[in-house]
Amino acid sequence: MVLFGNGPEYEQRLKKPFVPPTVTLKEIHDAVPKHLLKKNQGKAALYVVRDIIFASLLYKFAYSITPLAQSDFGGYVTEGWQKTALKASMWLFYWWFQGLVGAGIFCLGHDAGHTSLFENNKINNTVGFLLHSYLLIPYFSWRSTHHAHHKATASMERDENYVPYTRSQFKLPEDKKAARQDYEEIFEETPLYTLFRMFVMQGFGWWIYLAQNTMGSPMYPAGTNHFNPNSPLFKKEQRFSIFMSNVGIGSMAAILYYLGKEFFFWYYLIPYMFVNHWIVMFTFLHHSDPSIPHYRKGEWSFLRGAVATVDRPLLGWMGRFFFHNISHDHVAHHFFLRAPFYNGPEITKAVRSVLKDDYNYDSTPTFYALYRSFTQCLFIEDEGDIIFYKNRDGVAVRELHESVVEEIKKKGWNPEEQDRLDGAGKTA
Repeated sequence: MVLFGNGPEYEQRLKKPFVPPTVTLKEIHDAVPKHLLKKNQGKAALYVVRDIIFASLLYKFAYSITPLAQSDFGGYVTEGWQKTALKASMWLFYWWFQGLVGAGIFCLGHDAGHTSLFENNKINNTVGFLLHSYLLIPYFSWRSTHHAHHKATASMERDENYVPYTRSQFKLPEDKKAARQDYEEIFEETPLYTLFRMFVMQGFGWWIYLAQNTMGSPMYPAGTNHFNPNSPLFKKEQRFSIFMSNVGIGSMAAILYYLGKEFFFWYYLIPYMFVNHWIVMFTFLHHSDPSIPHYRKGEWSFLRGAVATVDRPLLGWMGRFFFHNISHDHVAHHFFLRAPFYNGPEITKAVRSVLKDDYNYDSTPTFYALYRSFTQCLFIEDEGDIIFYKNRDGVAVRELHESVVEEIKKKGWNPEEQDRLDGAGKTA
C-alpha cells in the first residue's frame, strides 16, 4: 500500500479539464429510493446509546490502569520497564479509542443538528445539545453556521467554512507580474515549520474557528465568533439559543473542574485533542482539495456546490464505524441533509450512479491527502467565477475545459481575467 502518493481517482481528475456537472437535482433525487430517506428512531437511539456506553467503558478501563500497574498486573508483569511499557500502551489505547468515540459523538450531534436522528426536532436538539456540550462545542451556534454552510457550499461569497484566501489577502502581485521570489517570500518555509503549523491546525483549529471565525466567511468583521449572542453570524431570534450553547459549555466546564486536574488532563483533555484533530481533518478534506473548484456568484448553484466535496475512506472500517459514515458518504450528505447516516452507503451508490465522473472520491491515504491539501491549497485568484486553489508556486493543478471557457466568455468574462484563468491550468 502506498502511504505517500496520490490515489488513482485524484490523478484521473488532474488529467481531465474541469466541466461543471450537468445533471439535475431531480435526476439525483429520483435515483434514491425513498425508504433510504426515512428515519428509524429506534436505530438512531441505539447508536447514541452505543457511543455513550463505549465512552463509559473506556473511562472505566482508564481508571483501572493505575491499580493494575500497582498490582504488577496481577503478578504477571513485574519488571520495571515491562510495567512501564504496558502501562503506556494501555494509556495510548485509551486515548486513541476515546478520541475516536468522541469524534463519533460529534457526528451524532451533527446529525441531530440536521434533524436526521429523530422525527421530533425538540428531541434532536436536546440530544445534539447534550452531546456537543459534553465536547465543549456550542451546539446551537455551530448548528446555525453549519446550516448556512450547506446552503452555500463552495460559494466564495456565502459559504461559512474553509473559504479560500485570495491573492490580495496575501498582498501578492498580480499573476502576470508575480515572480517566483514573491511566492517564496510568502509561502517558503521549512518542513519542520510546516508540520508545526499543521499541528496547530489539527490540535486547535476547531477552537480557533469558533473563537475567531478563521477561514470562515469574509463577509463578517474581525472578532466575529460563535460565543457572542450578538455576533453577526446569528439572527436576532437565535440569540437566546446561542446563550444556551454557552450555558452548556459552562456547565461541562464546571463538571470538569469538579472532577479535578487529574481527570481533566489524563482522562479528558488528551482524547479531546484527538477529537479536535478528527473534526478538523475530515471537515477540511471534505472541502479543500487542489482538484476541486470553488465558485463565485456568476457560476455557483446549490448542485455545483454539493458536488464540490470529496468522499474519502478515512481510517477504513474504523472511520465508518466510529465516525458514522461522515467521511465516506459526505457527497450524498450534501444532497440529502436529513437522510439518516446509516443509509449513507446505499444513498452514495445511487448518487454516484447519476453523477458518474462528476462524483469525487479519493483513495489517497488520508494523512497524505491532509498534507497535500495543507501545502497546496494556499490561495485562489481574486477574479474568476470558477477557480481552483493555487500552490506555493502560484500554479493551479487543474484547468477548465475549453468549452467552459468559451461559455464564460459569452457571459461577458473580462479578457484580462480570462488570461489569468488560462494560466491557472499550468501544471506545477
